[in-house]
Amino acid sequence: MSEKLKVGILGGTGMVGQRFISLLENHPWFEVTTIAASPRSAGKTYEEAVGARWKLDAPMPEAVKKIVVMNVNEVEKVAAEVDFVFSAVDMTKEEIKKIEEDYAKTETPVVSNNSAHRWTPDVPMVVPEINPKHMDVIRYQRERLGTKRGFVAVKPNCSIQSYAPALTAWKEFEPYEVVATTYQAISGAGKTFADWPEMVGNIIPYIGGEEEKSEKEPLRIWGELDDVKKEIVPAQSPVITCQCIRVPVLNGHTAAVFVKFRKKPTKEQLIAALENFRGVPQELSLPSAPKQFIRYLEEENRPQVGLDVGYEKGMGISVGRLREDTVYDWKFIGLSHNTVRGAAGGAVLCAELLKAQGYIAKKS
Repeated sequence: MSEKLKVGILGGTGMVGQRFISLLENHPWFEVTTIAASPRSAGKTYEEAVGARWKLDAPMPEAVKKIVVMNVNEVEKVAAEVDFVFSAVDMTKEEIKKIEEDYAKTETPVVSNNSAHRWTPDVPMVVPEINPKHMDVIRYQRERLGTKRGFVAVKPNCSIQSYAPALTAWKEFEPYEVVATTYQAISGAGKTFADWPEMVGNIIPYIGGEEEKSEKEPLRIWGELDDVKKEIVPAQSPVITCQCIRVPVLNGHTAAVFVKFRKKPTKEQLIAALENFRGVPQELSLPSAPKQFIRYLEEENRPQVGLDVGYEKGMGISVGRLREDTVYDWKFIGLSHNTVRGAAGGAVLCAELLKAQGYIAKKS
């Protein structure tokens, strides 16, 4: 009997589900034993259900090809097979909220890539290097759900990973006003160029709902647990305004960011703060944690998607072009891998943190 935790992937046939399956191949703690998807995929082997829709460069892992896909709506049946699940289901927001809580109520922890529960006050939304203590709110969520071990935890929006870590590293200098423009890859919409030929050589200056998420979600990550309200209360500062643009890149979200600080740091202080920034994942050497979370690149033409998106297997953040600004204090460019750190990889790291904190364990 394997000592690894048995993992289910909800929505396993989509792009993020595929990324989960790829990242979990040979994982030291977790083993994908169950894949659930829509009723039209149920009953087929995973290989049959995905067919020609495998979107990743890496081949489909052999270990999952013959797994028979289950119906994601048969909650009790799927939950009985696993210790916890990752959620990447493609449903309406209300449907996602309900099905994730339904799984939690079977005493099955849910680590979600979806946005539906990001503003549920007692659901932790976590970047493990930034706000691991937010997992403490789970005890209040369990009270509400009536569970002993079941809960829902989420990771934040993919685009904020390219600038929120840098702003966190600079917290001591008190950033109070931020302007960010994100240049977002098409895989963030679950697409490839084959799926979306009109993106070739094109830019679309609109991504539905993205700007609000990019402005508000960092504040929730920087918030505090209120034990009286039994919820995470968002921070009030810094104020962030954002524009989000879809660009003809497959993987990698780039951000151009301007920052005002109450304290006046030097360039050397800012770079040192980035490079010295470490979190609980680094201290615990979690399996998916990058050894160096944020790196600074001195070259004036870096970071570049083509050269840098795979830094630390896609789990690290690259920052460059830090320079003084004529209107704001400083400006910089950030880059993160949107489907690794920004999606499935970030959720896997959350699950590793939850295991290390004792929230996820074998059911029996």
